[in-house]
Amino acid sequence: MSWNTVGSDLHGGEYVGEVRKVIIDGEEFEVDVEVDGDNYRATIEGRTFEFTIPNAKGNAPRKRGGGGARKRSGTVSASMPGKVVTVEVSVGDSVEEGSTVLILEAMKMQNEVAAPISGIVSEIHCEDGMNVEANVPLVVITPPVQDED
Repeated sequence: MSWNTVGSDLHGGEYVGEVRKVIIDGEEFEVDVEVDGDNYRATIEGRTFEFTIPNAKGNAPRKRGGGGARKRSGTVSASMPGKVVTVEVSVGDSVEEGSTVLILEAMKMQNEVAAPISGIVSEIHCEDGMNVEANVPLVVITPPVQDED
């Protein structure tokens, strides 16, 4: 299987969640790519794959030791300008990581935008039919409070 990137922009050495065109086994796909440290998540035609790239150029060595779990953002933003087709959640809703929070039309394609973390929807900054710019917060998810023992 070949995996060729067709045009990519790097921002500070990391991919910012964005849609990319790739060629897999000679067929072109649009892939929504998200990065969390050394972990990558690619969504192709509604299917999500998680992977790492061993010894990838620019990857920092993993830090070991006791700081606890890494905090991840619950802010959902559009990776490119588009139009909100539907907002699938309301303030106060409980969502699971990976569940659809809104549908965004960009480049004549409708994309399901998934929750990056599990938690409670605390803010919604968009509505059905609204045009949005890239990297603008659309939905904020607050993670559940965890007791520290």
